[in-house]
Amino acid sequence: MTDLHAALAGWAPEPEETAEVVGPWPAAAFSAVLDLPAPAAGEGDPLPLLWHWFSFLGTPRQSGLGEDGHPAAGRFLPPVPDRRRMIAGGRVRVRAPILVGERVTRRAELAAVRVTDGRSGPMAFVTTRYTFRRGDRSGDDVLLTEEQDVVYRSQPAGQQRVLPVGEPDAEPEHDWRIETATGPELLFRFSALTHNAHRIHYDQPYVTGVEGYPGLVVHGPLLALLLLEVPRRHAGRPVSAFDYRLTSPVFAGATVLTHGRRSGDDELVLSSMVRGGRTSITGTARLS
Repeated sequence: MTDLHAALAGWAPEPEETAEVVGPWPAAAFSAVLDLPAPAAGEGDPLPLLWHWFSFLGTPRQSGLGEDGHPAAGRFLPPVPDRRRMIAGGRVRVRAPILVGERVTRRAELAAVRVTDGRSGPMAFVTTRYTFRRGDRSGDDVLLTEEQDVVYRSQPAGQQRVLPVGEPDAEPEHDWRIETATGPELLFRFSALTHNAHRIHYDQPYVTGVEGYPGLVVHGPLLALLLLEVPRRHAGRPVSAFDYRLTSPVFAGATVLTHGRRSGDDELVLSSMVRGGRTSITGTARLS
């Protein structure tokens, strides 16, 4: 068994900054993926929360990809042998919205590394912090801050995943409900929008034979964005803080039921589950 403490000892990547103009096409493209009647944002409009995930994308060379489709090496990819990854959760705090068409600078830095034992062995939780500022400035003009938690495991090819088991969950009390079908076309389009070549989302022989899943895996970030569709469509006020945690994988072909309910005047309790199955993600959104 790989000693993750030893593998990560001394790993301390330096921060990096990138800047780009947040264009209107990705927002229009993801609006179409969600089957919206019109783009959710155009030139000069506030970008829906976390839709900046369709910008600031890396462009690794094809020869630099690893067996899993991710870059074999990267500044914030930990040096774990037989590395397998999954999004675990995240947090975002908003001071002001990113506007479509404006130039934004993103600073990325390693925030935390924690090794723990899970059902299937040691896991490394890596938290990366992103700070977004308007223009090319590096001062106090912060638009939003985001932290992403990614869990990494060392898993030899062909080893089966240990997945949550148990009785199906009942639908929670809710004020709103959104239903989303997750066919392979949806996974393909989301992978294309995020420039994500991770083979668990499109390569059936790889995901079952190498990573040990029973089928194609729905992207964790897509599930988080589905949670945020509840306040975007129904709350009538912007979200100033959003926390989410992924609890169970979703596989292509499942229907995802996303629920939201008010908890007081300023907070929404959010979750998504597989119809006839388990809860896959939970979250809270605080309204400005």
